[in-house]
Amino acid sequence: MAATQYVTKPHPCITIPATAVLQYTGTYTPSAPVFPNTLPYHANIQAAEDFLARLRSLASKEHPVSVPQKIDHPMFVVVSEKEIACPNSSCESMDGNRLSSAMNNLTFQNPTTDILLAYYWNISGVYTTDFADFPEVFFNFTSDDLSDNFTTPAVGTKVRMFKYNETVEIVFQDSNVLDGAQNHPMHMHGYSFYVVGSGIGNFNNETNPKSYNLIDPPELNTVRVPKDGWVTVRFRASNPGVWMWHCHMNRHLTWGMNTAFMVQNGGTPETSILEPPSSMPSCKNSFVNYIQEFKDSIVLQPIQARSKVNSLS
Repeated sequence: MAATQYVTKPHPCITIPATAVLQYTGTYTPSAPVFPNTLPYHANIQAAEDFLARLRSLASKEHPVSVPQKIDHPMFVVVSEKEIACPNSSCESMDGNRLSSAMNNLTFQNPTTDILLAYYWNISGVYTTDFADFPEVFFNFTSDDLSDNFTTPAVGTKVRMFKYNETVEIVFQDSNVLDGAQNHPMHMHGYSFYVVGSGIGNFNNETNPKSYNLIDPPELNTVRVPKDGWVTVRFRASNPGVWMWHCHMNRHLTWGMNTAFMVQNGGTPETSILEPPSSMPSCKNSFVNYIQEFKDSIVLQPIQARSKVNSLS
């Protein structure tokens, strides 16, 4: 076995692979190991895509799969780098503006009131439920020469609501806005999902679904959106509550590449969100939140906030 790091941009320190010889127990005669003559370049995007596309679920009686075949709620989410204008170009960043990240052109603003708390107790003014299912504009997301018209996001605390037991399909599409195309490890709290397809380039809604694996796809809770590519996941919204979707790169998370999905209650106590436990302590002191606020100052300061529940962890 030979393995090396995979990065989307060449790195001079990644030159020597790690190797090992694995020998399994059992009644067989192992052959002499043969080291491969060539290994994929550590920044070979297509080689990484081909390898990951071979992953499968066991799909057995002991390990069954249940891939949604009919979709109630389709979504197409573009992940990208952005920049937020600073007054008089006063920020110490690109073009005097502040860098951010976005999903469907929304840079998520972390609220000071907990979203789960607001949802459970019906507190208004904390969030809105209009996170876009599709981008406002479709363009050549992977172009090397994108217009500056695509660089400025909206900023807000927008979430997406699902009905209980809805089947959901999300196509995540990487983009090269601000020359920022790269792998994005997207993680969902509260759920696992089936990765039914992926590819390099812009997603084609007529041809790419024909290659979906709906028989034995891998079931994960984190999936990479390939650089200059797309990935499709499916799941059934059967776990009521408030669940965070976010890029697992800390910089992108703190820059706003995240949102929350809300799943409504079903018709029974067993399919409804649990009440807060009586033993849950309240937060008497402020906690420090380093998720960046987008203010005029170029200095990042901890945001002091108060909350009884940390819903999105």
